[in-house]
Amino acid sequence: MRTFYPSDSCSKESHLNSLNPQSWLQVERGKLSSSASSSAPLCRESFIKVPEPQILPHYKPLDYVEVLAQIHEELESCSLEDRSSLYLLQYQVFRGLGETKLGQRSLRSAWQEATTVHEKVVFGSWLRYEKQGEEVIAELLSSCGKYSEEFVPLDIASYLPVTSPEAASVKVKRHISRNVVFKIEQERIACDRRKIASLSAPFHAMLYGSFTESLLDEIDMSENHVSPSAMRVVRDFSVANVLIGVSKNLLIEVLVFANKFCCESLKDACDRELASLVSSMECAVELMDFALEESSPILAASCLQVFLYELPESLTDERVVEALTRVNRSQVSTMAGKASFSLYSCLTEVSMRLDPRSDRTLAFLEKVIDFAENDRQRVLGFHRLGCTRLLRKEYREAEEAFETAFNLGHVYSATGLARIGYIQGHKLWGYEKLTSVISSVSPPLGWMYQERSLYCEGDKKLEDLEKATELDPTLTYPYMYRAVKLMSEQNAEAALEEINRILGFKLALECLEIRFCLYLGMDDYEAALRDIQAALTLCPDYRMFDGKVAARQLRTLVYEHVESWTTADCWMQLYEKWSNVDDIGSLSVIYQMLEADACKGVLYFRQSLLLLRLKCPEAAMRSLQLAREHASSDHERLVYEGWILYDTGHCEEGLQKAKESIRIKRSFEAYFLQAYALAESSLDPSSSSTVVSLLEDALKCPSDRLRKGQALNNLGSVYVDCEKLDLAADCYINALKVRHTRAHQGLARVHFLRNDKAAAYEEMTRLIEKAQNNASAYEKRSEYCDRELAKSDLEMVTRLDPLRVYPYRYRAAVLMDSRKEKEAIEELSRAIAFKADLHLLHLRAAFHEHNGDVSSALRDCRAALSVDPNHQEMLELHSRVNSHEP
Repeated sequence: MRTFYPSDSCSKESHLNSLNPQSWLQVERGKLSSSASSSAPLCRESFIKVPEPQILPHYKPLDYVEVLAQIHEELESCSLEDRSSLYLLQYQVFRGLGETKLGQRSLRSAWQEATTVHEKVVFGSWLRYEKQGEEVIAELLSSCGKYSEEFVPLDIASYLPVTSPEAASVKVKRHISRNVVFKIEQERIACDRRKIASLSAPFHAMLYGSFTESLLDEIDMSENHVSPSAMRVVRDFSVANVLIGVSKNLLIEVLVFANKFCCESLKDACDRELASLVSSMECAVELMDFALEESSPILAASCLQVFLYELPESLTDERVVEALTRVNRSQVSTMAGKASFSLYSCLTEVSMRLDPRSDRTLAFLEKVIDFAENDRQRVLGFHRLGCTRLLRKEYREAEEAFETAFNLGHVYSATGLARIGYIQGHKLWGYEKLTSVISSVSPPLGWMYQERSLYCEGDKKLEDLEKATELDPTLTYPYMYRAVKLMSEQNAEAALEEINRILGFKLALECLEIRFCLYLGMDDYEAALRDIQAALTLCPDYRMFDGKVAARQLRTLVYEHVESWTTADCWMQLYEKWSNVDDIGSLSVIYQMLEADACKGVLYFRQSLLLLRLKCPEAAMRSLQLAREHASSDHERLVYEGWILYDTGHCEEGLQKAKESIRIKRSFEAYFLQAYALAESSLDPSSSSTVVSLLEDALKCPSDRLRKGQALNNLGSVYVDCEKLDLAADCYINALKVRHTRAHQGLARVHFLRNDKAAAYEEMTRLIEKAQNNASAYEKRSEYCDRELAKSDLEMVTRLDPLRVYPYRYRAAVLMDSRKEKEAIEELSRAIAFKADLHLLHLRAAFHEHNGDVSSALRDCRAALSVDPNHQEMLELHSRVNSHEP
């Protein structure tokens, strides 16, 4: 979703200068013409426009916890054949929750539990698509001697049983000769009558039955559309049961012959040989139609595998799309077996990301519905079909699809019905529809109030948007609407404060875009530049104003109105913003430095660190890979490779890269990586001395103050763990001297361990005063004060970052201690409604167990184990609660 767009007259980049912002961005840097200045308020108010929130094409059950628990329960008792489809449903639930990594883990489970080769192909290819851009990880692992066989093309033929020729009992008549000659045009092919008869029942009937041919020594086959070469292949196969050195065209001809005469073993052999020849997209396209026409399952599956392996590019080939859509149920079964629903679910997912409006997406969705085996599968198919039809402005068909999904229990599809009603002029009906949904559900969800707000005005609208934020603070539309409304009322500071509420914990591109526009409206070009550069860091190809304008082009225009920085200025700015824990500002400075600086490897690495802090792991990994590509030396490249491996869970291989780098050249980053990985992964207490030594070696190497401050901070943490508080304090104080602001937190911990709680509180207060992003500081400070102050700090944490779960758990525990069990559970449920968190579910399950509510406890246990199947405490609680169930 793009958040802002200008009027239709400004829709083309070639007319960029007619956009309202350019009344503020004149060619003369920093100057506005009198006409532009006088018209600015009117222009700005019309310029900032918030479109309706997108109707998400995902499965969004009312109670995702209940659905996850049901899936987990079914997985405990279902047959092996049903497990993959249940994990696919689990993937769809996590997809609707925005939990990308959990969804990928569900797909991996579906792939691991697959019982057919078709499921293996579909889920393996789907995972490969989901993990695009991670190919470098496999490459790095192989360089460490660790090879992965995951998601490589399968030898499909080896997974399917060979069709053996049926031994036919032949009662030989004395006057029937042992040999038979097949005449084809002018050629005669002598064959063993018994061997040919054993190929199929029709041949047996022809050669030994009551047909005239059984009495003939020579049979004319010229009318059977078979060449002499093909007949010789048939003869040789009847003797040896193997095909050797047969060309592709001849195999095709023999397979057609085998189908015609029901020679199953011969057909199977041709099927396998042809499948072994499928090595490219062109070959797969060429052979797929033939495979489906001749019902050749191995060849068809092999061609399908090539199509899926090349996702998403293969779906831009019209021949591939036609082969996958213009097929009947029997043909789909030939190429996909029992994985037909999974296949079209995968194709739909990819196609919707390419273009949800396309005919291709529509055709795949219709196949999803055709192959759905139960209502849970149909629900998602019809809801997505409604989303696609709505985007295509096919309102009647969209309404039918949404209505079907809604009637099947997918209440979220009411958003589609209400939206269509509004488009057709029935605004009041849309309001009443959502009101009916809200009154029928307990508790209601944030999206319900957000959607209803579209169909009312004034105070009613604002009340609904406030309620939406209260129930689900992760929804971006309410913040954007309120910010724009405040800006239209000439209250710029309040507008910024509103949009900053969500940007403080969720770095959403659409929210950065709106803040960019707000800053333009305030003539604050430096701040506007910061936000557009941060947006381009997250998405280099980002387009603004409903996709009409490239963000890069706007960045160029804004850049003309700010003071240029030298390289030294940039480093000073980066140091200042990093020290103030201004992560978005730091991102922007690095983006600017990358435009000119030669040390791109170092800068991309710093960028990745910031992106991790901002909870943008995919963008962080992209920056790490860019750091590797732009490394200025082998030892620097090895460090970045080590971080890539470490961040993807391959700690030992990451350590190996660090050691390789040190062997080439001793450097701060190599020692730091080795120390960090060892500290995080080793359970051996004696490893602390090694970590200390490595960090000391790092500090002896050249580096800047930003990184040395981090090393001192980490060294202090190790000393605290070793109970060497004086040494720890020295490290933290030295880190603060180079303005590593987060060291206040470590020093506070030292004060606390010295039983000076007041000093710890004051130290955290200093961090709060200095850091722009300080939700975590408030959370930590709450540990160093009395209950009332702690409650106040944790309320502030929830306002600053409602995704942090500790405050909810703390408040719930306090309520439980006060014997307010219902309120304690409600506090946890408030957060669980918008965040699938293991710790929240674990605590609520424990509360339910304490209250004797076994069924609710078991539900939360099962849902939590869907989030993390290997969590030991959760497994123990689940086992205990399960033993109590009647």
